[in-house]
Amino acid sequence: MAQKSRKMKLLKGSPLSAYARKKARDLGLDGKGMKLAELVWMIQEKEGHRSCFKREKICSRNDCCWQLSCGAKME
Repeated sequence: MAQKSRKMKLLKGSPLSAYARKKARDLGLDGKGMKLAELVWMIQEKEGHRSCFKREKICSRNDCCWQLSCGAKME
């Protein structure tokens, strides 16, 4: 059976902040008063990933929804 390709939506700016706040709520996290980077780190950790948003210079994860605003150079 063929697998559907999952198209990832890459966001930036205000839409990314709104997405992060909704995602945090859906995960049961309280992100009130947090900067975007702190919120993304908390989400990444909750989902079992490294909290690498805006911390790495080079990234090889092409499936990351945060990559447009991260600033890491994609390998």
